[in-house]
Amino acid sequence: MKDIKIAILRIEGTNCEQESYDAFKRLGAKPEFVHLKQLLHIDCDENEKRNISDYQCIMIPGGFSAGDYIRAGAIFAARIKSKLQKDLENYVKQEYPILGVCNGFQVVTELGLLPGISEIVSPIPKACLNINDSDRFECRPTLLKHENNGKCVVTSKIPKNDIRLIPSAHAEGKLLFPTDKQEKYLKKLEENDQIVFRYVDPDGNYAGYPWNPNGSISNIAGICNNIGNVFGMMPHPERSFYKHQHPEWTRSGLNNNYGDGRAIFESTLDYICKRF
Repeated sequence: MKDIKIAILRIEGTNCEQESYDAFKRLGAKPEFVHLKQLLHIDCDENEKRNISDYQCIMIPGGFSAGDYIRAGAIFAARIKSKLQKDLENYVKQEYPILGVCNGFQVVTELGLLPGISEIVSPIPKACLNINDSDRFECRPTLLKHENNGKCVVTSKIPKNDIRLIPSAHAEGKLLFPTDKQEKYLKKLEENDQIVFRYVDPDGNYAGYPWNPNGSISNIAGICNNIGNVFGMMPHPERSFYKHQHPEWTRSGLNNNYGDGRAIFESTLDYICKRF
């Protein structure tokens, strides 16, 4: 485990890198903060330069990269694509995992890595994370139902239909597809087992606001690509690593103090250990 290197990728405006780093570190892996300039080999010393191939996993954390100008995640994604698109495509083909959380989900969508229905990287985005229906920033606990049948490599330790409380904090989390292809894409995602999490109410039923904090189509909170190694979700699993981070822990108890988000990081590391 200590040999697994995780790149926590950041630029100006990302602000969840520490929690993401800590989640992997607590499990015994070797995370590293990596500024995008280090991968682009600009404005850094020779000993600071890094390559995508140096890592067994890349995580793009939450925040407001580049101030969310133009669209959330668009500038971060454009900078990556400017020089690293081929390297990124090869990385995915080799089946290394990429995690995008909140702003990271927006970035991997802008990169064309998600929804990833029929191609590794699409030249233009085929989905977007739009402004919440409430037209405001939503910061609230959200209940997610795990609906994946096993394709997604980063949720393998979460039972099917398990409901987990993982907090959301975003202003642009409404997953949308092109209107004329919406039903086609949803059908393909279902057929390919690419839908990972959906927003539900306390009874496990699909529900609208506030249970679905953004109005995302089909209540989707997280998806993976067709291979299963690129994963994006809007809620923050790194913020529910411990049970004491949950708002109702005093009622339900600590239960070994394992939070509902921990399994995502455990699943990722387990996959890397077995696959590579």
